[in-house]
Amino acid sequence: MKFVLAICFAVLQGLSMSAWAQAAAPYPATFPAPATAAAPSAAPTSTLRFYNRPLITFRGELGGVSAPDRAGRALVRLKDQLDMDGPHQVSRKADSMGVLVQIDGATTFVVTPAEVDATQQETLDMAAAKAQRALESAIAQSKESRNLDAILKALGWSAAASVIALALWWGLQRLHTAVGRKLLQLSAEHATKLQVGGITLVNRNRVVAMVRGAITLVLRLMLFLVAYQWLSFVLGRFPFTRVWSEALNGYLLDFALGAGNAIVGAVPGLFTACVIFYLARLLTRGLDNFFERVLEGEHTLAWLDADVAVPTRRIAKVLVWLFALAMAYPYLPGAGTEAFKGLSVLVGLMISLGASNLVGQAASGLILTYGRVYRKGEYVQLASQEGTVTEMGMFATRIRTGLGEELTISNTSILAGTTKNYSRAVQGAGYVVDTTVTIGYDTPWRQVHAMLIDAALRTEGILTHPAPQVFQTALSDWYPVYRLVCQAVPEEPRPRAQVLSALHANIQDVFNTFGVQIMSPQYIADPATPKTVPPAQWAPEPASPPADAPQRTSA
Repeated sequence: MKFVLAICFAVLQGLSMSAWAQAAAPYPATFPAPATAAAPSAAPTSTLRFYNRPLITFRGELGGVSAPDRAGRALVRLKDQLDMDGPHQVSRKADSMGVLVQIDGATTFVVTPAEVDATQQETLDMAAAKAQRALESAIAQSKESRNLDAILKALGWSAAASVIALALWWGLQRLHTAVGRKLLQLSAEHATKLQVGGITLVNRNRVVAMVRGAITLVLRLMLFLVAYQWLSFVLGRFPFTRVWSEALNGYLLDFALGAGNAIVGAVPGLFTACVIFYLARLLTRGLDNFFERVLEGEHTLAWLDADVAVPTRRIAKVLVWLFALAMAYPYLPGAGTEAFKGLSVLVGLMISLGASNLVGQAASGLILTYGRVYRKGEYVQLASQEGTVTEMGMFATRIRTGLGEELTISNTSILAGTTKNYSRAVQGAGYVVDTTVTIGYDTPWRQVHAMLIDAALRTEGILTHPAPQVFQTALSDWYPVYRLVCQAVPEEPRPRAQVLSALHANIQDVFNTFGVQIMSPQYIADPATPKTVPPAQWAPEPASPPADAPQRTSA
């Protein structure tokens, strides 16, 4: 047994001496190549390291010796001093050059005023004391690395920590499976219970997916912490890697303290921002109640009617939230950081470059809305397209044509063209129906007027009051131009194209009945026979005759 322990001690001693050699070897950053010239803007610096632990950073010359040479000479003296027998007691001694750091009364290196870190607001004595503590820890680690009992104890602690870490890993996996199954079952059962008016507020599959993702995230975070602490503990058991363990623990502690301080520091500002947003929400609720009363007719204002109440409410709410965001912005966590400022500049640049057309569309929509050019339900002609207005948006307007089509027209194109409103000039509800015909000068104009009015009165959906009117809009070279204008309010909503088609059909029937031919617009001379359809031939096969048409007589 003693022979095995002796062999293990020899192996560990060899590893320890290898670590000693690695710690004692000059680092590339500490000993730059002689051919490499130092930057003229700053004096070269060099850090003295022993057993992977930084002892002091030399920042200036001493007696004509540069900082890298000072670090190299101090490392050689330190190695020689530790090779000698003795208690290896570290002490400090004031001197005209600075503070001498000594081992057993022999100087190892000198801490000069150049080594004082002004950014940390430390003094020369504080810098020397810090170097003394680092040297004492490094010497203790070097002694520990050559102690068989300490190495065996470290191996035992590492093995125990590994077993505990594996047990925790296995336990967390089992706990994740059990808790995850129960939470998924509960979320699937209760997701469908969140209903308002028979409508499910959340989707069951989405709730299950969100719960599964949250459980997996918590498990991975806990597993990461277990692995992190295991690695830090194991590294801290061995002298050469103890400084890495201290760095890991320090980083985690600094991160936790920094995050905690940031959260605590952000609470007052976050509370102020929440108060601002809450007041904005109360104000928007008040605006909703006010505009609802305007829509219901409880409030009557000269500058606000029901037609523009809805867009005005939207604009007012947007302005309220924009003002609230501007007021709460300085209190939001991270608002003063450079990243937040850069993101704000980027978003503003994207909006300014890519949203010019969008802003133009919105401005056109506001002009059309508040100019009351047309309203929802009116029959209009927009951008050479006719139809009933079904939706008025901030960026586009939708109309439905008589052919069953729904057209979306941008507000900028509407504002750039001429808009015809067939519903605005009528008495009451409805819209204007008009058509144009051209008849030769040989037909009395009074007869043409009477026939057009008769055709209008035969059309279903054309009102008798106000009565249809006929206007002679032009006296062309070959014929006058007659325009029939009437008002249509169907009992049931019918597309204007259907009413206009029926009106055109009745015009043809009436003109054929009275033997008046429609030869325009290519009229040159009277034909040999009149171009009219006798009533007996109004409905050849397979068409069915109208109710008021005369019956066909057999030969």
